[in-house]
Amino acid sequence: MEGDLAGERRRGEALDQALLDAAWEELRTHGYAHLTMEAVAERAGTSRPVIARRWDGKAPLAVAAIRRQMEAFPVDVPDQGDVRTQLLAYLARASDRAEGIAAAFSLFTSEYFSEVGSSPESLHSALIRGEAETETQILKRAVARGEVEGRKLVPPVSTLLGDLFRHHVIMNFSAPPIALREAWVDSIFLPLVRPD
Repeated sequence: MEGDLAGERRRGEALDQALLDAAWEELRTHGYAHLTMEAVAERAGTSRPVIARRWDGKAPLAVAAIRRQMEAFPVDVPDQGDVRTQLLAYLARASDRAEGIAAAFSLFTSEYFSEVGSSPESLHSALIRGEAETETQILKRAVARGEVEGRKLVPPVSTLLGDLFRHHVIMNFSAPPIALREAWVDSIFLPLVRPD
């Protein structure tokens, strides 16, 4: 039966949202290994064929649910005139996504890759849209203001904050505390990229 608690039939975006919300709750509760289309359908108050018409298996459904969760917390940071302020704002916004990143990690530790014939890099690209661009824009603005030396922004330095953040979330299944984010920016990253 396709409908919500009031018995109204959902369609289009409302139905897609209900299905993705249900898939997200199943992922959070049971992890990818125990995610089933049937459980998602039951939680959403619909049938398995309704889900199968939208996603051809649990792998694309899981990716869509995690992506939707992460997109609910955009990481865009406006120019605030100070690289430190912007980097801390970026890490704070990324911290709002920690639960989604931890859920994505459950895909890395499951049969996901054998099911879809994908790689960790392609999954990362599918899920972490916008993050690298935000960090790049912050750093470009800082270079233009003379706060950061552009020639020092080479890999792995240019991706260091994002790498530290993801490592913390994956290892701890939680967002890094504010004091740790400040230490990353003040004690590790900025000393590496400030002009001599």
